[in-house]
This record gives sequence, structure tokens and C-alpha cells, in this order.
Amino acid sequence: MRSFTDAKAMARSLRSALGDKKLELSHGECLDIVARQFGLDNWNVLAAKIDAADGGKPAEATSDGIRLIEAIPILRIFDVAKAKEFYVDFLGFTIDWEHRFGDNFPLYAQVSRAGLKLHLSEHHGDAIPGSTVFVWMRGIAEYHRELTAKNYRYYRPGLEDAPWDARVMEVGDPFGNKLRFSEPNKADDPRA
Repeated sequence: MRSFTDAKAMARSLRSALGDKKLELSHGECLDIVARQFGLDNWNVLAAKIDAADGGKPAEATSDGIRLIEAIPILRIFDVAKAKEFYVDFLGFTIDWEHRFGDNFPLYAQVSRAGLKLHLSEHHGDAIPGSTVFVWMRGIAEYHRELTAKNYRYYRPGLEDAPWDARVMEVGDPFGNKLRFSEPNKADDPRA
């Protein structure tokens, strides 16, 4: 009997079974379906639950009391509609929250997918356009298929072999920022 910690395997099985019936869903869509089967809103909520069950506690503090929790890149955006079209509609991220200091103020928001969090900001000085975020991941071929199947008119990423013994897919947002997704070739590689 499978439990919620087997969600990725369940999503792969679901996608395969649907594919046999000529029903094509992305891996991300199947993860969301599995999450809903466990009574949760989406994959991000289930992923957090899995992480907690796997002992996903923060690293211990060093002897001097310093403990670094997580890094969340801030990416500069200039158009909220284009940012949502790219990060939500194309890349499949979820908007976690949005903040403005008042009416007609710049947006500051968090988007996430499968454990990765990004902050998007219209605020001058928060980030410099043209930044690159490097993301270790698993399932890059599935993610590549999902993105290319969307036939997004502004971007069709490639999937290439990288000199660091990995596969890489780079996408550029409408504001000059790049997300470089990379998966090590070896399943037991500790980088991802």
C-alpha cells in the first residue's frame, strides 16, 4: 500500500497509465492530481508534507550558533502580467503570496514549484535584470517535455549535456533573467 511519501512514483504511474490511453498530462499536472487525492490543494503543499515526514529539518547550527536556512533568489520584473504568463502559465509555478505597500505600488511576490522558491520584484534596487539562478533538480527530461508541449510562443528551451556531468535546460524570462535547471547524470550524485 502506498502512502503520500510515494507521491512521485504515483504521479509517474498515473502519467504512464494515462499515456497508454492517449491522454497526455505533464508530470506536474499528475503531481497536483496525486496531491488532491490526499486532500491537499497542490503539489507544493504535499512536497512540504513529504519533506517534513522525511525529517526535512533545517541544518544544525555551527559551533558559533550560525545556521543558514535557505536562499531565495530575488528576480527583477517590469510587468506583472508578463511575469505571471512566464512563471505561472509557462513554468508551472504557483503564486504563494503578493505584497504591495499600497495602491499603485510595485509588486513583490513569491512563486514556488516542487520546493524551489523565487521572489519576483518590481522594486527598483531589489535585483539587477540579467541575473542567472542555477537550480539542481531531478526530472529534467519530464520538465523539458512539459515546457515544450506548451508551445509557449516566446521560448522553446533546449535540453543539453553539460560539461559538469549533467543535463541542463536554460530558460530566459521576459526581463533578461535566466533560470538554469540542471540534473546530474548519475542517480546517486549528491548534488541533486
